[in-house]
Amino acid sequence: MELKINKYVLPKGFKAIGFRGKIKNKKNDMAFLYSETSAKAAAVFTQNLVKAACIKRNKRLIKKNDSINCVLINSGNANACTGSKGDEDNQKLADHTASLLRIKEFKVLTASTGVIGMPLPLANMLTAISDSAPLLISEGIDLKSAANAILTTDKYEKNCSIKFKIQNTTVTVSGIAKGSGMIHPNMATMLGFIMTDANISKPLLQEILDETVNETFNMISVDGDTSTNDMVLLLANGEAGNHDILDQTDDYEKLKNAIFKVSRYLAKSIAQDGEGATKLIEVEVSTVTGLEDSKKIAKSVITSSLVKTAIFGGDPNWGRIIAAMGYSGAAFDPEKVSIYFQGAAGYACVMENGEPHHFDKPTVSAILNEKNIFITINIDNGNYTATAWGCDLSYDYVKINAEYHT
Repeated sequence: MELKINKYVLPKGFKAIGFRGKIKNKKNDMAFLYSETSAKAAAVFTQNLVKAACIKRNKRLIKKNDSINCVLINSGNANACTGSKGDEDNQKLADHTASLLRIKEFKVLTASTGVIGMPLPLANMLTAISDSAPLLISEGIDLKSAANAILTTDKYEKNCSIKFKIQNTTVTVSGIAKGSGMIHPNMATMLGFIMTDANISKPLLQEILDETVNETFNMISVDGDTSTNDMVLLLANGEAGNHDILDQTDDYEKLKNAIFKVSRYLAKSIAQDGEGATKLIEVEVSTVTGLEDSKKIAKSVITSSLVKTAIFGGDPNWGRIIAAMGYSGAAFDPEKVSIYFQGAAGYACVMENGEPHHFDKPTVSAILNEKNIFITINIDNGNYTATAWGCDLSYDYVKINAEYHT
């Protein structure tokens, strides 16, 4: 199964375009993702009690309806904590889009990301939709511009695609995402959109997404803040022409594996592009107590501000790692913990069976000054393994967020 990175490939029957709604200065800040035929939709949403207007409406629609045709996305404004006016504006955007595309309003989902508590520049956005909808229909093959338009503090677009065979039929899975700050998904400001032309039942599509998100997007953290707007949407329009996947067959597993690979790539890209980040941190934890405990420990380590600042400074302070493990809520025996740093410069054990282990400081220093840092934690030769991704915490993170609103 081939993973094509940054190829901006659209599955059959899908269109995409980015355009300017004048929410931000100078750059594109709105995008359409569109399926010419109705697509089955699955979704996961933020568990933050405070939810943006788009999240509230999308949750109702996904639960109630079998199919979706369009996702309208905007960046620069979260449309969260904007009261009834925010809900009304969100609905107006969906209504206007639906009228131009000649579909029902409930077949249009919306997604927003950006500053919380600011009203949308609705008139500008409606005009932009009017100007861009005809281009979507006539052209609509610019996934790169769509991937760029949804970014906020991100430094680069996040996209990948996979092509593979089901029943001798070529199937494509493609995804775009945004996320750089306020990243600590708990479902699932992070947005992910995955499209496929595979033919599959809606319950199985939701099942695949739930399992995939738990192993990918829910295993990243930049700053420990869960956004009001997090969502991951998965659309399947069946245009590939494979026989409908109705059971957990080999075809189901092939599609699930493709969606997992795309999601993992996007999730790692978000962690690597964390606000002010200079290094990607990957933490693999093996325990004997269970998969959930492994996940708790891995997520706790990559979320720890003290671990993240130590990595930024190239400091082999493994005491911060074991401390983060201890408050993770997982059950384990501290006296059976071994911790390793790994990178292109080498491999070093810094703690073995709960005790300090002598290590070569120049080697560890070289490892911690690489762009990709791998931390392996083994607890009593465990059989359950989980991996989480995060980034270091630099001076620039404070600067970016101190000035974000202005």
